[in-house]
Amino acid sequence: MTEDAVNDADNGEDTSLDTVTPISNEEEEHEQSSTESAPKEPEEQDAAHWKDVAARNQAELDNYRKRMAREKAEQAKWANANLLGELLSVLDSFQMGLDAARMDDKDSVITQGMEMVQRQLDEFLTSQGVVEVPATGEPFDPNQHEAISHEPHPEVAEGVIISQVRRGFRLHDRLLRASNVIVSKGPEEAANAEANEE
Repeated sequence: MTEDAVNDADNGEDTSLDTVTPISNEEEEHEQSSTESAPKEPEEQDAAHWKDVAARNQAELDNYRKRMAREKAEQAKWANANLLGELLSVLDSFQMGLDAARMDDKDSVITQGMEMVQRQLDEFLTSQGVVEVPATGEPFDPNQHEAISHEPHPEVAEGVIISQVRRGFRLHDRLLRASNVIVSKGPEEAANAEANEE
């Protein structure tokens, strides 16, 4: 040992303090970042887990609400289908009465009153989403027309509807009742030629 070191030791001074260097700010930041990247405490892991569970449950609840709203709208859309279907036979009877009134006296007050009621009924059906199936002059479509007869016609091509016997209706995109129609076989000569070939 050198003489100075012995003197210091004799004086009771601690020489180890002289060798300690102060910690820089960069080292402090490094220590903080290393503690932050260290594994999370169990409480923090539990909190993250339950936060994730809550977010998933919230998403499931939102999806459930949307599904219920869709189902409710779908039920409301078709809720009146049976009632409207039953009403169609009443409309048929009313239409026959109106046709008879028009044949008797087209300009009578009764005929005009019945025509007014018919307009109101048609407006009501339209407001409920009911539309009439187009028939006369249209190509026959078995998805919305019901053929009750095939007849030759000099001017109407084969497979085209000549006339409608009973109106058909759709509710939104669903058929309530098919139209009863008479379908053309085409000109009579062509129909006879086809019959002779058979």
